[in-house]
Amino acid sequence: MSSENSKVEAKRVFIGAGCNRVVNNVSWGASGLVSFGAQNAVAVFCPKSAQILTTLPGHKASVNCTHWLPSSKFAFKAKNLDRHYLLSGDSDGIIILWELSTLNNNQQWRHVLQLPLSHKKGVTCITAYMVSETDAMFASASSDGVVNVWDVSFPSQSSEECKVVCLDSICVDTKAIVTLSLAELPQNPGRFALALGGLDNKIKLYCGERTGKFTSVCELKGHTDWIRSLDFSLPLHTTEETANSIMLVSSSQDKVIRIWKLVLVGDVGSWRREITLASYIEGPVFVSGTFTYQISVESVLIGHEDWVYSVEWQPPVIDSIDGRLINHQPLSILSASMDKTMMIWRPEKKTGVWVNVVCVGELSHCALGFYGGHWSPNGQSILAHGYGGSFHLWRNVSSSEESENWQMQKVPSGHFAAVTDITWARTGEYLLSVSHDQTTRVFSSWKNDEGNEAEDEQWHELARPQVHGHDINCVAMVQGKGNHRFVSGAEEKVVRVFEAPLSFLKTLNHTCAGGEGSFPEDLQADVQVLGANMSALGLSQKPIYLHSSSEPLERNGGGEGMDTFETVPEAAPAELKEPPIEDQLAFHTLWPESHKLYGHGNELFSLCCDHKGNLVASSCKAQSASMAEIWLWEVGTWKAVGRLQSHSLTVTHLEFSYDDTLLLSVSRDRHFSVFSIQRTDNGDVSHKLMAKVEAHKRIIWACSWNPFGHQFATSSRDKTVKIWSIEIDARIKQILALPQFGSSVTAVAWTGLDHKEKSGCVAVGMESGLIELWNIKIIEIEEGTTATAALALRLEPFMCHVSAVNRLAWRPTEKCESNQRLLTLTSCGDDNCVRVFNFKF
Repeated sequence: MSSENSKVEAKRVFIGAGCNRVVNNVSWGASGLVSFGAQNAVAVFCPKSAQILTTLPGHKASVNCTHWLPSSKFAFKAKNLDRHYLLSGDSDGIIILWELSTLNNNQQWRHVLQLPLSHKKGVTCITAYMVSETDAMFASASSDGVVNVWDVSFPSQSSEECKVVCLDSICVDTKAIVTLSLAELPQNPGRFALALGGLDNKIKLYCGERTGKFTSVCELKGHTDWIRSLDFSLPLHTTEETANSIMLVSSSQDKVIRIWKLVLVGDVGSWRREITLASYIEGPVFVSGTFTYQISVESVLIGHEDWVYSVEWQPPVIDSIDGRLINHQPLSILSASMDKTMMIWRPEKKTGVWVNVVCVGELSHCALGFYGGHWSPNGQSILAHGYGGSFHLWRNVSSSEESENWQMQKVPSGHFAAVTDITWARTGEYLLSVSHDQTTRVFSSWKNDEGNEAEDEQWHELARPQVHGHDINCVAMVQGKGNHRFVSGAEEKVVRVFEAPLSFLKTLNHTCAGGEGSFPEDLQADVQVLGANMSALGLSQKPIYLHSSSEPLERNGGGEGMDTFETVPEAAPAELKEPPIEDQLAFHTLWPESHKLYGHGNELFSLCCDHKGNLVASSCKAQSASMAEIWLWEVGTWKAVGRLQSHSLTVTHLEFSYDDTLLLSVSRDRHFSVFSIQRTDNGDVSHKLMAKVEAHKRIIWACSWNPFGHQFATSSRDKTVKIWSIEIDARIKQILALPQFGSSVTAVAWTGLDHKEKSGCVAVGMESGLIELWNIKIIEIEEGTTATAALALRLEPFMCHVSAVNRLAWRPTEKCESNQRLLTLTSCGDDNCVRVFNFKF
């Protein structure tokens, strides 16, 4: 990656993001990769490494659905492809085609095109049929009841471009169409069936050719509620008879799955239907080209206890029939439901009756269930995405074909709403993020099983200290010695203080940082709290003590091996030796709440802690000077020790100088204020407003101090970043303004590079999602302070956020590698993503 001045190398280390909570959002490709929508980004993850590889920028609205070309269903047609394609549709009706090039094991993404005809309402579903390796048909549905059918041909050489043609636009209904499936009719090349399902209880069947025009041929009745998912099988090639038929599986909000069989019954001229009672049971008949087809109900599957959101046929497997290798369609269906289970259904060998042979997930009392389930290309793994933006992956680890053993695997995780604030632990062992999804999450790098060096460190979610009932806006780590503590502020008037439990401290030893001495093990003996339980309303989290006096835990026949401590049955906090899975994160990694700080009159907006760990400053949403007060709290006693008045509107960001003598605040009122903070001899805190300056033409979003002096940066909606200096006579003057940026500057963070030269690096985050690094050099001369700036690096869009950057934070500790300084930056944004970058200076 080139830079304009000094050579700065950038490496993407980690992306954490949750999945948009919509059906049809996830697709597992023949490439082995999984795509999903994370707000308006299209994210791609590798199930093997459980890491999100990239996010694709292009959509302005939330991404509703993604679909690989070829998907896992057509993996048998995609051997050794060096280019795969991905479709993504958003809630504005826009569909984008992306290309993944895998030449020389180097993955390169590019935006190929935006479909010329966009839907007027949000895209709800995309389905495709691979005719050959370079030709496909796909259909897209919208919430206004319009379905568009497309033909796409992929280039055989890299110099050529993709060609996309709209074959037909079908206006089916005024109601939304939420599911589609395409199939080639048996023994009838070039003729296709398209099944549609939506907000009534009928499945609509259309037929057409590759040249265009689809016409309605029949409706399938049977379900008693909205149709949620449809999937055609590929032709069944086991015997002569089954090569004439394909199956369609449908699921509905009536909790029932139906399997329909579409059979070729003869030529148009040779086949006559007798009108008998039996013919009504056998189902409707339709003509396509020169052939007649009949559809009948094959089976009705009842087993789920809630809406069945998705059904999917297992992808074809290679079998040897009469010495020939042939791809055959397994009679195996995966279903996913809001009852938090996924089931695999197969017909019994003897009777042919369809039964549920595998059930994963659990019928849980909490949280809603699954929005969709997907097969891996080889049929050995199944993936669900759930209500909490989470993934759940099971792999069949059984070596024999007779028995199956489905075990949970590691998956990527993250927030499923805008991430509002982020901070590092005191010595950078982990980072802590908060979000409008009402959770606080801890991410850290884990030691690899192979014991590789940090080059290949893999980041995972380590804990979920707070699961709340309000959107969380801000967080600050309490500095200083002692146990790990943080304060968080949500859409409520209370600041909450949390303290790390013993289970977390022990788990931290298994991460790469390994609790690098910020809280030594001999002091951990004083921690008496093992974990925390959630309250009924999801507001306060009560501690679980090591030697709890509650009634004994009766589990596993009287709780053997539990004699050292007894816990409340709900949560079972434990030392984790590998990255936790979703169920552990949601319930067993909470931190107990130690204090509530009352005082603000509105919802909390910003928090910070000084570097010695003595004071916490907080602000709330405000439209008057009295509400815009900044409160100071003493760490330990948690008493209010100051109320700082200066601003007239919401204080958007607060930060203490590195020597803790000054507090900087910036506000919606376009001013910044600098307060001097002193401790008197008897330990009281005194504060004085030193200066209040109207600094920008629009709202000021963020500020950051120079680690080496009393200079600071402010960033604003007016697209500028300004550098200010506090002179010896306490005057504040502007010493530099960076050139105007392309969009509103929403985040800024300053880190030191060289103490002697007073040089540093300022990271700048924008509303567009882009991030830039600027080298700043402070020059102190007799006449006053001046500064010079040079652009060090502009991160390419595929590495950056896709929506506004909300916060940037440099890791407090740095490493040196072969005379190069390695700095780590974390960022969070409205695209639900937490990102970590390494930079070599």
